Amino acid sequence: MIKVQEYRGHIRNWESLCTELEIAHTLSREEREAEILVKAYEMWGSSMADHMHGMFAFALWDEDKEELFCLRDPFGTKPFYYYETADGRLLYGTTIRKIMEEPGFVKELNEDMLQLYLSLTYVAGEDTFFKGVKKLLPGRFLIWKAGSLEIKRYWTPKFRPDESKSLEEWADEIHTTLLSIMPEVKTAEETAESFLSGGVDSSYVLAISDVQRTDSCGYDEERFDESGLAAETARILGRENFRCRITPEEYFDIVPYVMYNMEQPLGDASAIAFAIACRAAAEHTKICYSGEGSDEFFGGYNMYRNAERYGENLKNFYVGNTNIMKEDEKKRILKRYSDEILPINLVKDIYEETEGLDPLTKMSDVDIQIWLEGDIYLNVDKMSLAAGLEIRMPLTDRRIFDIASRMPSKYKVNEEQNKVAFRTAAAKVLPKEIAFRKKLGFIVPIRIWMADGRYNQDVQKKFHSKAAEKFFRLDEINAIFDDYIAGNSDNWRKIWTIYTFLVWYEQYFG
Repeated sequence: MIKVQEYRGHIRNWESLCTELEIAHTLSREEREAEILVKAYEMWGSSMADHMHGMFAFALWDEDKEELFCLRDPFGTKPFYYYETADGRLLYGTTIRKIMEEPGFVKELNEDMLQLYLSLTYVAGEDTFFKGVKKLLPGRFLIWKAGSLEIKRYWTPKFRPDESKSLEEWADEIHTTLLSIMPEVKTAEETAESFLSGGVDSSYVLAISDVQRTDSCGYDEERFDESGLAAETARILGRENFRCRITPEEYFDIVPYVMYNMEQPLGDASAIAFAIACRAAAEHTKICYSGEGSDEFFGGYNMYRNAERYGENLKNFYVGNTNIMKEDEKKRILKRYSDEILPINLVKDIYEETEGLDPLTKMSDVDIQIWLEGDIYLNVDKMSLAAGLEIRMPLTDRRIFDIASRMPSKYKVNEEQNKVAFRTAAAKVLPKEIAFRKKLGFIVPIRIWMADGRYNQDVQKKFHSKAAEKFFRLDEINAIFDDYIAGNSDNWRKIWTIYTFLVWYEQYFG
């Protein structure tokens, strides 16, 4: 007998799976997804995820084999953690706090992670800030039997460029595939809203959905505020738009809530705004669409246009979307530093997997395997869960990635534009000025707010705290802060990354 011990997610192709596995379509979502997991495991075993589309992480107990089987989806949209106790038991779950509550868990800080965090601003790789707590990485499954742990990889991003198609043919394939996926993203009975920025991803998802209400964030600082663009997009598409105004007071007040619910420190400033957006949306909906995934798949970041210039040198420095502190600076500010703990070590295997492929593909693969899992999907999952909101991401799908994996890089970026084929597809349902609008990103006025004495008191307090003194040389980190206040606004990311670690540390070890 198979029992579902742990599950979080949404199985998109449930209708076809119910038919194939002879499961009643009339069951509730909770019942049918549990049945799908059990029967898919019975039929396909460890290859079951090859038959499933969606977002999922789960654990199944096979009573007959006395074996635990745990699996995380290909991209890591849902987290999964495990911990081996001193007496030989395995603790596991989709949240770290669940594991922490179990007998046998010993809470210890894994200080090695701080050195990586100061560069990346997020927790990358299988280790966490809790000693012994590991992530089951994306595309892997875990088997625990008789005290023995085995982890295998069932899916790896593979890139095989196909030069036979034109730009328009690639755009057609993206569009028809996305149109076929959208009916799976929710049932006819469910009602969803959609997060809407000024960018093409969320606009495209909205245009091909039946969503009537959209949710956007805005600030009083006009140069950071995309909400006007979002409102205009909603008006053009005939949908409602509701703007959540984020104030600096609200932004700083919610930081401890975010770091606690994130369970790991995250130095992505947009995570705080996203948490506020999730709480606002959850007041009037239970399901919300979001547009994550296409930037990494289809060449959405402006830095990707420099890929050819980097060439073979990439494998010596490119560790993902963020890399804010170099080793000499970390050596200067940290009381404990090891020459062995380097961010580049996290991506060596990825560069081996992409040997012989072009530089843009290598950059994309690093971001798909490291950045998406460690930052973007973690943020989406943790903040939506905390708010009681379910976020579904139509663009994160193996069928969409399959197109990107075959598409030559020349249709992803060129000298003038990023995400060329994807924008061409979006232009089938969006005005060209929206489909080809320059990427702004989910920007936050933090670089202005944190320099303001009305809002940065807690930052200053943390930079002089006992916790800060434990890990950092206070004169060095406060010199960075003073330089920022004096006008070097580029320092804001370094300050924010140190600050978020200290807030998180206070939540869990203070």
